[in-house]
Amino acid sequence: MKEKYKIFVINPGSTSDKLALFENMDKLIENKVFHDASELLRYPTVNAQLPYRKKVIMDFLKKEKIDLTGVDAIVGRGGSCYPVSSGVYEVDDLLIADTAAGKGGMEHPSNLGVQLARELQREYGGRAFMGDPPCLDELCDMARMTGISGVNRHTNMHALNLRGVAMHHSKLHGVRYRDANYVVCHIDGGISISAHQHGRIIDCNDAAGGDGPYTPTRIGSVSVYDVLEYCQDKDLAEVRKLCTRTGGFVSHFGTSDSDKIHAMMEAGDPKAARVWNGMVYQINKYIGAMAAVLEGKVDAILLTGGLLRFDDLVEDIRRHCGWIAPIYTYPGEVEQEALAAGALRVLRGDEEAKKYPGHPVWQGWEDEKEK
Repeated sequence: MKEKYKIFVINPGSTSDKLALFENMDKLIENKVFHDASELLRYPTVNAQLPYRKKVIMDFLKKEKIDLTGVDAIVGRGGSCYPVSSGVYEVDDLLIADTAAGKGGMEHPSNLGVQLARELQREYGGRAFMGDPPCLDELCDMARMTGISGVNRHTNMHALNLRGVAMHHSKLHGVRYRDANYVVCHIDGGISISAHQHGRIIDCNDAAGGDGPYTPTRIGSVSVYDVLEYCQDKDLAEVRKLCTRTGGFVSHFGTSDSDKIHAMMEAGDPKAARVWNGMVYQINKYIGAMAAVLEGKVDAILLTGGLLRFDDLVEDIRRHCGWIAPIYTYPGEVEQEALAAGALRVLRGDEEAKKYPGHPVWQGWEDEKEK
């Protein structure tokens, strides 16, 4: 077995590609390659951006004089394939086809992760992997239930960062992730609040579907009756955008700029204070809900994401939820490290890469299949 492995990580986002080169877990270089919004608007779909984004990455490698020849693994952030269980997946043709087709029901730049990994694998060799995608599905049975026959809950969440932070925290505190219970919250432009029970995310709001707290860009949970009333004179496509792009701060203020809204609140703007504090109130409420899912057996509440830069938000959560369990903060995100760590476990033989099954990991209730 080799002592050192070279791993290149590709993490596509709405306005940038986060790139990192690791030697084992030593990060040799990390950078965000930003994409001008006017450039991206030239492309009718996310998939159509693939040649452009590949060129940007190749230009970055050339500029930084990075030679990926001999790379051991290229890891792409997972996208909207069919829902899968957690783990590291070998990139194959079926995974690429289903992700490009958005079988998980979401069109997002993360869909380009596995496609870009395959493109660079063709250039440089090595193995191509996918890390935990947003459509990760390990929900407990009760988390799937709704009051509509034939409609089951699912979730699109910040799975990569949620699990990455949970495993990072476990390592720091000398416990095994699979032995612990956590409530883990990713708080940024999107907000995911999840219950982790013995190494599985057994419940989480559908962050990409508008479920949970409202956010700088997302609608949050709203009474279906109220949504139907709102929809009466609206175009359906317009309403869909509320779920992930035009809800939350954007709906109230026309901007998703959290720094601007926070500054307005500090300057005494009553609406800004109401909207900001309402978001934090809902975060606290969902943390409590996930603690109940875990029957109150919570070893820690872990906070991560970009909005942790606001100290008052963290203190508000401590005040409302600190009685549940100790609260730990991990500002920003550990997605790059999580992708690299997963690939390294496979390369070292500590974990076996999974094969993408080409169908949802959960395929319905057994008793209903028999009918």
